[in-house]
Amino acid sequence: MIILALFISCGTQKPVSVTSPNGRITVTVTTKGGETGAKLSYSVLFDGQAIVTDSPMGVSLKDGLTLSESMKLESTSNVTINETYTMPYGKTAEIRNNCNETFLFLIDSGNRRMEMTVRAYDDGIAFRYVFPQQDALSALDITGEVTSFNFTGDHDYWGLHLNSFTTSYETDYTMATLKNITPDELVALPLLVKVSDTAWTAVTEANLTDYAGMYLTGAAGKSGALTAVLSPHPDSSGVAVHTRAPRTTPWRVLMIADNPGRLVESNILLNLNDPCAIDTSWIKPGKTAWDWWSGQVVKGAGFTGKMDDRTMKHYIDFAAEMGLEYMLVDAGWYGDHADGKEDITTMIPEIDVPGLVKYANGKNVDIILWINWRSTDRQMNEAFPLYQSWGVKGVKVDYMNRDDQEMVNFYHRTVKKAAEHKLVVDFHGAYKPTGFRRTYPNLITREGVMGLEYVKWSDRITPDHDCILPFTRMLAGPMDYTPGGFSNTPKDQFRHQNKEPMTMGTRCHQLALYVIFESPLQMLVDYPENYRGKTGIEFLRRVPVTWDDTKVPEAAVGNYVTIARKHRDEWYMGSICDWTPRELDIPLSFLGGGDYVAEIYADGGDTAVNAESVVTSTVLVSASDTMKVKMGPGGGHAVRFFPAPANSNLPRIK
Repeated sequence: MIILALFISCGTQKPVSVTSPNGRITVTVTTKGGETGAKLSYSVLFDGQAIVTDSPMGVSLKDGLTLSESMKLESTSNVTINETYTMPYGKTAEIRNNCNETFLFLIDSGNRRMEMTVRAYDDGIAFRYVFPQQDALSALDITGEVTSFNFTGDHDYWGLHLNSFTTSYETDYTMATLKNITPDELVALPLLVKVSDTAWTAVTEANLTDYAGMYLTGAAGKSGALTAVLSPHPDSSGVAVHTRAPRTTPWRVLMIADNPGRLVESNILLNLNDPCAIDTSWIKPGKTAWDWWSGQVVKGAGFTGKMDDRTMKHYIDFAAEMGLEYMLVDAGWYGDHADGKEDITTMIPEIDVPGLVKYANGKNVDIILWINWRSTDRQMNEAFPLYQSWGVKGVKVDYMNRDDQEMVNFYHRTVKKAAEHKLVVDFHGAYKPTGFRRTYPNLITREGVMGLEYVKWSDRITPDHDCILPFTRMLAGPMDYTPGGFSNTPKDQFRHQNKEPMTMGTRCHQLALYVIFESPLQMLVDYPENYRGKTGIEFLRRVPVTWDDTKVPEAAVGNYVTIARKHRDEWYMGSICDWTPRELDIPLSFLGGGDYVAEIYADGGDTAVNAESVVTSTVLVSASDTMKVKMGPGGGHAVRFFPAPANSNLPRIK
């Protein structure tokens, strides 16, 4: 890490500006902004374009005090951060944390002190509030924030509108203009905004710790102005956060880029979290078989699938056959999944978890267990060491559906206790990620998305929805969407059903999702017999879940996207589109030097009526080539690139 510090005494209330290392982004903070002329506020420029202007900053306390107005700037200090670090999984092998940072030391007329930290990265800006130890302000009952994002116009946005703060983040995305976010609306993070053709931004938060989750709502009478709101504390006190000084809030973040693909490549949220706090040598990313989505189907096995050892072993056998790292034993292994009072240290008579672990380990497969969060909250100190003694390697914790301060603390307590017992964690019924996985990488993935499970009871999981997710929910971090359904249908043939579900769009669309959607724990959701002998199974066998590099060569939010990811000396490329057939010309410049073999899985010419149609081919390519990607309605395209052997006689791409 390289840190350069300079302390400056401020005799006047001049604006304070912080510019990104590449000079393209500048955030300016002033204590003379806002309508009253005496409010803490900020503005952001990107390549000379205004992203947000004159946007208030600060917090509101229970006694009616607002730490924003009439704040005096006493001094500032500047630092430059330039470091690199690694994680056991992610979109890049090495992560660079490079920014310019300014600390602002503020005081009001009551001698109440508040500090601010402001950072400018090449891919966005972030700020947070800091309350130092002081006599004038010790107890902090925070009712909300005046933090705002005053955009420069009625821009296009893609956002998740919610009915309440008690939510699983599982609904459809709205594409509209900012005037549609009224004071009556509640919108989740991340929120994607197109400021112009060359300026895109996403509003979100990072390092959510012992605090309430943040949402956005409209500002009365101000089109394009959004205000932060905090998830209320469940004690119904009107307070969002009960805390004391010294205290630091989460980061408020604007990811910024000249096109939406660059946002996908960003690691800014990880950079805004604390360094890793644990040994990571035991953390194993991987793919998993799963019994729940398909309805525990075991065709041709001579018995009916259900929650019992025989069915679980059937899926374990498939995991071993495919070289998968895990088998996820889902709800029902210990009792009623919906009852938070059930004992998660016991098993139903039909399930022997230690026996399943022994059986799976003999086939080089590990076990992950589903558990209800309420039982977990009550029993984790007993259950997690027990699971470790059984040889279980992870837990899937479900049904939280909140992100108030109490629930955020439950997440952190769970992850830390799981790390003590070498358990990876997958949260379902979850709020969005905020980068905590940098500090505790055993928090390997989470849901917080309307994923493929919804095809079991609705027609809401469409190719259009899939084409929005990389630029909204996935900007926050890994996403357990659970792809891989192999009963693929055109739009007019789809019907939802609980057992043996279908998916909308093509087989290649499902294959490509393993590259498009980032998750260090990827499901193969379908039942074993629906994979065996099917075109595409070899791609699923080979595709990794963790990456050394990520590039987005082509993207139009909601319409199509191509993402290329590197793993060791191989590259994988996935493309998906909405219901409109697409033809894309993808430059392969990401490949680097030398020739590569491209194993291509492309939509067949008849996917409009037969969505399972796949055409495979193998050609020789290099970084100077362009690949024509042709996709049918709801289509996809998946490619594995690996270094070509010497004197290869494969045909070269045309």
